[in-house]
Amino acid sequence: MKAGIIVFPGSNCDRDIQVALGQSLDSLPDMIWHREATLPDLDLIVVPGGFSYGDYLRSGAMAAHSPAMREVVARAKAGVPVLAICNGFQILTECGLLPGILMPNTDLKFVCRDVFLRVENPSTPFTHHYEDGEVIRVPVAHHDGNYFVDPDTYQDLIAHDQIAFRYCDDGGEVNEGANPNGSLDNIAGVVNRDRTVLGMMPHPERLADEQLGGTDGRALFDGLVAALS
Repeated sequence: MKAGIIVFPGSNCDRDIQVALGQSLDSLPDMIWHREATLPDLDLIVVPGGFSYGDYLRSGAMAAHSPAMREVVARAKAGVPVLAICNGFQILTECGLLPGILMPNTDLKFVCRDVFLRVENPSTPFTHHYEDGEVIRVPVAHHDGNYFVDPDTYQDLIAHDQIAFRYCDDGGEVNEGANPNGSLDNIAGVVNRDRTVLGMMPHPERLADEQLGGTDGRALFDGLVAALS
């Protein structure tokens, strides 16, 4: 299995992803600069977190037009799996690979802390190493994580089981108090209809090793390697 990570000016989680995914792969993924107009043959593409282009204009708006992202969109439409985390999720909504938008958090403050997520759909290459309804602990670190879609799109997400994760409390209860950013229906991550593209605001790579304080994120990377190898 060969994986590549797209790196933008302002990316700050690209190396974290390389390490976390690399320990599941037993080899390091390629780092691909955003100006590359062509990509090597890849089994997985990762769009990491950070502040691409300093979040100017709108988070992810400028990065969505990078040469590499044009190729990422083409590969995704051809069925190559894409994992997008935090700023990566914002970029994919700007590209149209995932529905919705990521708006500023409701309190207009940057939030950086651990949150609990409930696994809503374990039947994807990204989540199949988790149980349905399993509660995991994963950090968030964002200012624009407030996920929103219009009512019709929301009904499509429900109908096609595209909600991968929801924010919840430590007992698995989905409620307003467990929502760190105001996201619609506590949505923390969504997949496309083919379940080959996942966008999520929390950072599984930041809890994928005991030395980081937990391993709840490790199953996502192990599951991807198992599904794609």
